[in-house]
Amino acid sequence: MAYWRLHYHLVWSTYQREPLIDAGCEALSQQTLFGKAKELGLLIHAVGSVEDHVHVVASIPPKWSVADCVGKLKGGTSHRVNQEHARGGFRWQGGYGALSLGARSLATVITYVRNQREHHQRNTLVALYERCTETDDGVVVTAERE
Repeated sequence: MAYWRLHYHLVWSTYQREPLIDAGCEALSQQTLFGKAKELGLLIHAVGSVEDHVHVVASIPPKWSVADCVGKLKGGTSHRVNQEHARGGFRWQGGYGALSLGARSLATVITYVRNQREHHQRNTLVALYERCTETDDGVVVTAERE
């Protein structure tokens, strides 16, 4: 087996940033994320969400691309939420954000992700950690970029 330490902060949003993540959706999503991670051989360190997006801190082995993992995590969660909770009315936005993390940053980002609701309530967001797409600063989606 190869030695690897590849940590990522992943974030993706609901379709059109609709506030679709309620308590039931959040619980099903987290269960599915951990189950899918086990199936893929990923290690999830933390999951945090608010009404319109989810954060995941994960270690992804080199046999998987980040894009493939995010696709499988998003697909698995949306499928399960639609089957068991939302009756077909739930979907994720097409894009996602991914930041690589070094070992020194890992604990800080895990704490940030676990405290998502508090950060949003107190407006103590880290804009870089909230990005889901190139045009998204995590708080307001702008029409143009400089």
